[in-house]
Amino acid sequence: MPGENLTRIEAQERRAVVDTQSYQVVLDLTTGPEVFRSTTTVRFTATEGASTFIDLIAREVHAITLNGSDVDVAAFADSRIALDGLAAENVLVVDADCLYTNTGEGLHRFVDPVDGEVYLYSQFEVPDSRRVFAVFEQPDLKAEFQFTITAPDAWKVVSNSPTPDPVPAGEGVATWTFEPTPRISSYITALVAGPYESTFSELTSASGRVIPLGVYARKSLWQHLDADYVFEKTRQGFAYYEEKFGVPYPFAKYDQLFVPEFNAGAMENAGAVTFTETYVFRSKVTDAVKERRVVTILHELAHMWFGDLVTMKWWNGLWLNESFAEWASTIATAEATEWTEAWTTFNAMEKSWAYRQDQLPSTHPVVAEINDLEDVQVNFDGITYAKGGSVLKQLAAWVGIEEFFAGVSAYFQKHSWGNTELGDLLVELEQTSGRELTEWSKKWLETAGVNTLTPAVEESVDGTITRFSIIQTAPADYPTIRPHRLGVGFYDLQGDRLVRVHNLELDVDGDRTDVAELIGHRRPDLILLNDDDLAYAKIRLDDRSLETAVAHLAKIEDPLARSLVWGAAWDQTRDAESSASAYIDLVLGNIGSETESTTVRTTLGQLQLAANSYVAPELRTQSRITVADRLWALAQDATAGSDSQLQFVTAFASAAATPEQVEIVRALRSGEIVLEGLEIDADLSWALLVSLAAGGVVTAGDIDEALAADNTAKGGEFAAQAKAALPSADAKQAAWRSLVENTDLPNTVVRSTAAGFVHPATVEYLEPFVASYFDMLLPIWADRSYQIASYLIVGLYPAPLANIALRDATRSWLTSNSDAPAALRRLVAENLAGVERALAVQERDAQ
Repeated sequence: MPGENLTRIEAQERRAVVDTQSYQVVLDLTTGPEVFRSTTTVRFTATEGASTFIDLIAREVHAITLNGSDVDVAAFADSRIALDGLAAENVLVVDADCLYTNTGEGLHRFVDPVDGEVYLYSQFEVPDSRRVFAVFEQPDLKAEFQFTITAPDAWKVVSNSPTPDPVPAGEGVATWTFEPTPRISSYITALVAGPYESTFSELTSASGRVIPLGVYARKSLWQHLDADYVFEKTRQGFAYYEEKFGVPYPFAKYDQLFVPEFNAGAMENAGAVTFTETYVFRSKVTDAVKERRVVTILHELAHMWFGDLVTMKWWNGLWLNESFAEWASTIATAEATEWTEAWTTFNAMEKSWAYRQDQLPSTHPVVAEINDLEDVQVNFDGITYAKGGSVLKQLAAWVGIEEFFAGVSAYFQKHSWGNTELGDLLVELEQTSGRELTEWSKKWLETAGVNTLTPAVEESVDGTITRFSIIQTAPADYPTIRPHRLGVGFYDLQGDRLVRVHNLELDVDGDRTDVAELIGHRRPDLILLNDDDLAYAKIRLDDRSLETAVAHLAKIEDPLARSLVWGAAWDQTRDAESSASAYIDLVLGNIGSETESTTVRTTLGQLQLAANSYVAPELRTQSRITVADRLWALAQDATAGSDSQLQFVTAFASAAATPEQVEIVRALRSGEIVLEGLEIDADLSWALLVSLAAGGVVTAGDIDEALAADNTAKGGEFAAQAKAALPSADAKQAAWRSLVENTDLPNTVVRSTAAGFVHPATVEYLEPFVASYFDMLLPIWADRSYQIASYLIVGLYPAPLANIALRDATRSWLTSNSDAPAALRRLVAENLAGVERALAVQERDAQ
């Protein structure tokens, strides 16, 4: 929105004249459903006589006083309050009415349809604490924060400091006065309030302190929350991190709160982490989701040190904050919990995301240029999280894992409660490892793009290797050749197994690296570059290895090696080096034997993209029918009650393309067809209903009836998706109007409606909306919050059309709107890149 941006230069200029000491934030949450009263007292030093501004987004400012003198409320404009004539020591008081949101930004207000109870939670990263109180909204102006909250006395109120006893403040009302926090950044402050249920435990920190633990969720979901398991993973994470980081947990307590209508997976508020309710399992979920919850729990816990205790100076350090938590949570999950194959999950999910993001026109160096807040918002991407985490895995292999942890420990100790830049960490890693990292950093962190590694093998007539080389290439746009620490694995067929018979770990650099150590070995059936997945690079299989992999992928014993082969096959398909139809055959022939849930989940998603968008148009109808038929056969053959059974049934329902297939979905949902071990619980019933809606065999009235039987927040999201998936012009128009013309829908319903609108089974109804899509872009960007605008711009793009007309219309808009905001143009350009890639792969498939 106009007037809500903040540039890096402005932040640097403000930091040069201001240093913050403390905030006292007084909030009255009893003033009605739209606004709350916010009174903020800020103490800060400044260059005497200087002028600056403080950030605030509010409906109305009632009063401003600076050092005891009234300031005209007209000083509040464009999300800022101008502050002139500053003293060396300053006290600013701002009294305002701020707005609740339903977008997951600022202070989100949710009314539970089950019982009418009201629940609040804050979400402040990146620039949204200013929606709740007046604040110098930048990470390097740390301060102590002291919150005083007035709310209904039946509520529970949670913030960063331990919750105090409430004091009566009138009939049915109480006030909670929290102790000040340590010096932290504004974006990790927190407020969660409402009639949440809770349970408590504790652990003893490495410092000897007893750390109280809490788990919270709303009343209507509480019965489904396995709090004891959450506590168990939390204890395992605490023990692992305190040992590896060499620094005790830095805050007074640790609460984990599962909150409604949350945009992300979780948020690392200091001592008060918020999580999506997706992680409260009211129905059976896959092991992929269960494992992801553990990784997320440990991701947020890692942030208590990396991000909260030590914080980046500006948002160009966001990547390091998130990448470290991705890397740390994966190694902790693998080494401290029962999810020992977490690195396989990382490869299947995170790395596939990273490789995809790194080949978009919007790719950027890991250390991105972040000029303003809009840049930050769009950089919560696969480079920031997944590539960065992959590069840190490579860095840990490059310097040595023990040396890596020792450097991280020294970094925490030196910079506790401060702000840092990348160089501060690299200095410590150079000290502990003896490796010079300046050149490594330039190649890995300051340049974009992903390299491709290909084996080149020469052999004698008896199969003995006479020369073995690793060829490294880079895309023309990003020609950097990088150093890699990686493994080379040799795999041979031994009965029904494809087993590793030799492994070599080495440094690779340059266009061609000769590997003398492999000369004299017999050529194996499968050569796997990047064995153990240490490096960040796409890999290619030589012809013989590819033939072995296609025929025997399911026989590879090691799940990480299988994941690498799955990934290589997908990369070659996306790069139009092999056909989408061949990839579909590979998946359908091998996925039934895959044991790793996230590998199955990721691969099934890629299978559906291949069938819906990558297969040549003239082959697509038959391809979709074949995929759905084979998925149903896999579901019937799967072990009763297994993870794969659930995944295959869900994928089949999503893919159902013929009246006969849709009838199977209907009979499954009604109970006329029964698969042993498969319970048609609430969420699966809804997933099947969405399929039936897209298949045109249910009505809006049927969907309303299902919602009446499950009148929950989750039920409402599914119902919105199902109605938007109905295959009629009227249904699509109604969904479009509800999103584009109506501003009242909450974030999760916006997301679900958009998903139903572009359901691949209803692709023929999307053509009339192409022009409307481009017409709505600029108004939506101007009028909606970033989160809602991005959901609409990405979610409503008619990508399933995947045709030349959509490509040309998108190019035309970008050409005609060269002066549109950069963040908006980036989202549209990424949409275009998906269509351009689909067209290239379609052309390859047609051959």
